[in-house]
Amino acid sequence: MKGTILVSGASIAGPALAYWLYRRGFAVTVVERAGAVRGGGYPIDVRGTAVEVVDRMGLLPRVRAAHVDSQRLTFLDPDGRPIATVDPEAATGGTHGRDVELRRGDLTGALYDAVRDDVEFVFGDSIASLTDHDHGVDVTFHSGAERTFDLVVGTDGLHSATRALTFGPEEQFHHYLGYCFAGFTMPNHLGLAHEGVMWNVPGRAGILYAAGEAPEVHGFLNFARTDPPFDAFRDPQAQRDLVAEVFAGYGWEIPRMVATMRTADDLFFDVVSQIRMPRWSSGRVALVGDAGYAPSFLSGQGSSTALVGAYVLAAELAAAPDHTSAFAAYEHGLRGFVELNQALAAGGGGLVAPRTAEDLERRNAALREPVGPTGDRIREAASAFSLPAVA
Repeated sequence: MKGTILVSGASIAGPALAYWLYRRGFAVTVVERAGAVRGGGYPIDVRGTAVEVVDRMGLLPRVRAAHVDSQRLTFLDPDGRPIATVDPEAATGGTHGRDVELRRGDLTGALYDAVRDDVEFVFGDSIASLTDHDHGVDVTFHSGAERTFDLVVGTDGLHSATRALTFGPEEQFHHYLGYCFAGFTMPNHLGLAHEGVMWNVPGRAGILYAAGEAPEVHGFLNFARTDPPFDAFRDPQAQRDLVAEVFAGYGWEIPRMVATMRTADDLFFDVVSQIRMPRWSSGRVALVGDAGYAPSFLSGQGSSTALVGAYVLAAELAAAPDHTSAFAAYEHGLRGFVELNQALAAGGGGLVAPRTAEDLERRNAALREPVGPTGDRIREAASAFSLPAVA
């Protein structure tokens, strides 16, 4: 089958899906709420099977050239004194010489450049309504434009509007993992280079991450919380107040980080959650990446599962006699891989922000031992899917 497909979202899954759909003969339109592809952003990982996806796109040399090459991750006590220094790839399950860590904007830019001349991109707009019928999907955009497509695919992230329009409110699929975080950039006061430092007290973490040798670093303030603060999602001031309250009175660089967070123009606040759905498609609408199966940043596999999912869905749509068969094959083939990688997040909070003093002490003791078993588990999950052949 061939036809017209609307892809909602132009971050990672969206452009990757557009690339493979166009290569297989589909006419693709990508709509993105932002005015352009977003640059910058904190570093992300491309691991295991996802590296092969990037390689098949011809982008691996460019992606490798943007490799951050973090050299150490130092864990600190409440006074800022070093507890242990580890190899970041050993701690996060990376494979030296194969897996890649790069800034999110470097990956999104490479994906966009690979397909920008072949498909239609509509920036500064988004889907307002979807009407699925026997012959296609009628789409009304917030701009007022109306168009009909054979299929629609949501690649619009954890808080996907496409998912909400098709499947209903997010809350029924949102599985909160017990943590919140605020991310922002700030001056590199400590002179960090190709490294990260992580400060902890029970249930709280302050992280400074230098993706290279730059005057700015990425700052993260992570904390455990029993209930997700849904009221703060649409209120930036409430987000800033909440984070400042949680981290009040602590030492090291925390006061400086909180002060920077208060005025940061790039503050990103969210909960640490997964999306778990019984189905990733309904009628002529399907979901890829975080929109359908976000594994959370504690897994380190969000970008990789998105890249693999985009490849698999495009391959199934090209091979199947109809979209119903294609969507079923996509889910049947990929769900085991997704669930294996979602399971990686189960112990993620224990590394980043142990909840109790006892948990923190156990984490610190483990840091002084080889990290091999945990790293092996992550590597196995990241490579647990074999890509179908290129059509």
